[in-house]
Amino acid sequence: MKFKTPGFAILFTFFSMLFFIDGSASTTDIQWHSYKDGMARSKFEKKKVFIHFTADWCYYCGVMEKETFKDPVIISSLNENFISIKVDFDKETTTSSQYGVRGLPDTIFIAENGRIIGRRPGYIPPDVMKYILKTILEQRAQD
Repeated sequence: MKFKTPGFAILFTFFSMLFFIDGSASTTDIQWHSYKDGMARSKFEKKKVFIHFTADWCYYCGVMEKETFKDPVIISSLNENFISIKVDFDKETTTSSQYGVRGLPDTIFIAENGRIIGRRPGYIPPDVMKYILKTILEQRAQD
C-alpha cells in the first residue's frame, strides 16, 4: 500500500494536533480548588493563593462568575500564578469565620508563606481585577 504524501502529511498533522492540544477546561475556566486541597497545593507548589468567598444566593457573586471569571486574561493569570480556591460561605462556615468574612463576595490574597497580603470585599469588575493581579505579581518580582 502506497501513501500519498500530501494526504498522509495532513492526516499526521491533524492527529498530532489532537494529541498535543490540552482539551481540559484549564484554558477556558479557572482551575478552582477546595480550601483544604488548595492550601496544601499552595505549600507544595510555593504559589500565592487566591480565595474567593461566594454563595448561591449572592447576586454579585454571580456577576463575578459571568464577567470577571470569564475574562481570558484573568483566567490565565490565576491559573498560571495562583492557586485559586472557591469557598461556599454557607457550606464552609468554619473557613468563612476564620477569615472574618461578613459580606459577599469577598476575595483574599495569601502569600506563599501563608500571610494575607490583600483583601478586596465586594464585586470586582474585570478591569479592576486585572490591575490587582498585576500589582500583586509585580510585588512578587520585587520581593
